[in-house]
Amino acid sequence: MDTAQLRDAYRTLLDAAVTVAESPVPVEPPPGEWDADQILAHVSLVTATTLAAVSAITAGANTTYDNRVALDTWTIDRVIRLAGGGAGLRERVHVQADALCALAGATLSKTELDTRVPTLLLSHDTALVDQLVPLGDLISGLAEGELPGHTRQLLALLPAGTRDETAR
Repeated sequence: MDTAQLRDAYRTLLDAAVTVAESPVPVEPPPGEWDADQILAHVSLVTATTLAAVSAITAGANTTYDNRVALDTWTIDRVIRLAGGGAGLRERVHVQADALCALAGATLSKTELDTRVPTLLLSHDTALVDQLVPLGDLISGLAEGELPGHTRQLLALLPAGTRDETAR
């Protein structure tokens, strides 16, 4: 599997996270939305779930893909504490991204990428996906949707004047 797009999506997300962290006046998220640490903890949990699914498939085991734990506020807060905050979260996501790209790029066969995984994906208490999804589509979905969406979410935490410059 070519993981270039996935690597780029993680790199862009982490660059945005650094920009937000270095911003002298970050914008508070609207009520009900996540701050930068919560976004990164969520991404860490999603990446861990993806790594677990890839590892299971490469081991010849059955697996499922369920993002509910990555939406749980208690778990998100715990990951923030365990990682030691923003810098630790950025490093954790960076290492997880490297691991996922290495594992997915070097070892997955076409048969493994085509393995259909029972998948449940929620967003704002709504089921977006509740069906079998090929493992390769789960991985490419990170690069094409999940990570760019969270990058935009991070950049929205910047003051309006810097938001436009950073997006370029």
